[in-house]
Amino acid sequence: MPAVEVLGLARRYGSVTAVADVSLAAEAGQVTAVLGRNGAGKTTTVEICAGLRTADAGSVTVLGLHPGDPALRHRVGVMPQGGSGASGVYPSARVGEVLALHAALHSDPLPARALVERLGLTKAADTPWRRLSGGEQQRLSLALAIVGRPEVVFLDEPTAGLDVQGRHLTWELIRDLKVAGVAVVLTTHLLDEAEELADHVVIIDAGIVVAAGTPRDLTAGAGDELRFEAPAGLPLGDLTARLGSGATAAEPSPGRYVVTGSITPDMIATVTAWCAERDVMANRLTTGAGTLEAAFLALTEDPT
Repeated sequence: MPAVEVLGLARRYGSVTAVADVSLAAEAGQVTAVLGRNGAGKTTTVEICAGLRTADAGSVTVLGLHPGDPALRHRVGVMPQGGSGASGVYPSARVGEVLALHAALHSDPLPARALVERLGLTKAADTPWRRLSGGEQQRLSLALAIVGRPEVVFLDEPTAGLDVQGRHLTWELIRDLKVAGVAVVLTTHLLDEAEELADHVVIIDAGIVVAAGTPRDLTAGAGDELRFEAPAGLPLGDLTARLGSGATAAEPSPGRYVVTGSITPDMIATVTAWCAERDVMANRLTTGAGTLEAAFLALTEDPT
């Protein structure tokens, strides 16, 4: 049985359907990344799985139990989005005190002081929550989610607002949770983060699952890519016509271009010559397999 199993989940807020039909599974010792645009239903799905909200339809089991079962309180860790209210931390509470209190609620917690050091919070140990930076609050929220040695942990955008150092500290900790056999379910807007950490990816769009699989599965059909940067708004119709059949050119974000197809020396020469004719430089030109970002953009592209 999966550590987390979701079948036909639905949730509405008045006339707004946040989640229409979501099914997914998360295994022990794996990282499951839930991806989607803003408003896709990621947070609502995770909050229902964590027992923070109820579903209108469908079923959820966590370690074989209903998310609201009191028996899960010491077996599941949750890192929600938001500030002190979402994390259950009083604004005047100090870092060391809060973590020590949470540790005392568990029979075999991680050493609170070591966790403070691991997450780079030693200098902030005596600082009240309200005076912490956004990144420090994120790190403390993560520490609170894992201090009880949970079997399942839900992390809602765990690296949002973190600097590079904090982001990599978080990645290392998530990898350690995976090695320890914990089922990690995380949401993120960072596609490189999902590629780096996830064993399984679930992409949600408009409240439904549009794709699921390993990062390799999801990028397998994308083909090879040539990527480069140049001034935004170049006439790609002309480039596509010159590339030949089976190749396409797109600008997924302003100034970032992706050519998909069979990447050959002739194709690279065609692209660079096309840029030269327009007196622009093809900066950061790279080739390789399709990326999760490209697959995500293709799957969640707005038809309008």
